[in-house]
This record gives sequence, structure tokens and C-alpha cells, in this order.
Amino acid sequence: MEVATAKFPARQRLAKRRDLELAVSNIGDEQIPDLAVTLCVDSCEADGPFSLRLDRAGLASSSRPVWVLEQDYPKLLEPSMTTRDLDQAPAAGAEAAQTNTFSFGPMAPGDELDVVWRVTPVRGGTFTVNYEISAGLTGQARATTVDGSPVEGSFVVTISTKPPKAAVDKHGNVVIQGD
Repeated sequence: MEVATAKFPARQRLAKRRDLELAVSNIGDEQIPDLAVTLCVDSCEADGPFSLRLDRAGLASSSRPVWVLEQDYPKLLEPSMTTRDLDQAPAAGAEAAQTNTFSFGPMAPGDELDVVWRVTPVRGGTFTVNYEISAGLTGQARATTVDGSPVEGSFVVTISTKPPKAAVDKHGNVVIQGD
């Protein structure tokens, strides 16, 4: 396996939607039984792919979102599409039983899958989003890079809580500066 593209903006702002994109290629000569992508934040202890764990007394749940995943995402980005076309595309890969893992089905040798998660930041701070690519959900099939290492990576993201500079132009439109 090879991660051909891994994109997620390092600087983000509260409530401004962003796309996390992973393009994965099966560069091996065997079919991947069930491509699975696991996502987690920081120490990977929370339930939910874009959440972190807070150990505080009085919380009904210790898992708290850092990003909220848009409805019907993740989606597959086809070669002829742009990320603007994604809202009309069907949902893909949310069929796994694991809370942090998305299953995309079999993948033939030479195939590439480009997946986009559209998320909205809801908590400020600096976080690490980790990803791991697997060849199945049961642990019996392994996905590795050419050198035999796990197919994994991470993004370090800072979410600003500072509101953007805004102004009203002569036509009465709100203009966000520096966005």
C-alpha cells in the first residue's frame, strides 16, 4: 500500500469546514480484502474518529469532539471530480462497526481510492490527527508499505479560537479578511 495524498490544513479556525483527504494506492500484487482507515485524535483513547478523551468528574461521556464530521461523509473523490462536487456524491465507507474505523471494501492491485472527510472544528487548540490504513477489519490481512512498515501517518493541526477580521463593504456584504 501507498498513501499517494495526505492533506489536512495545519491551521484552521473554529466553525470553518475543512477537508481531510487520503488517497491510497494498492501497489501490491494481491487484492486488499477490505480497505479500512482508522482515524483518531492525540492519544487515540476517545470513542469517535475526531474526538479526544477528557477525564473530568461529572461528564456523562469522556469523549468530546474536536471536529464534527459532516453528514454523509466520508465520500470518494472520483478522478473527474473536484472537492466542490462532493456534496452531490453518495456517502462511502461508514459501514464499519468500529467507532474510529471506516471500511471501503475490496481493493484490486493497481487501484487507488481517494477519500474525503469533511469536518468542522468545534474546539480550539493544537491536536494530532492520526491515521492508519489496514487491509481488513479482522486483523488477519495486513497492509504494509514497500519497506514492510505500517501504512500510517498524522497531521498536527492548530485550531484558532480568534474570530476572523470582518468588514462590511459598500454594498452591504460581509467580507472576511485573511480567510
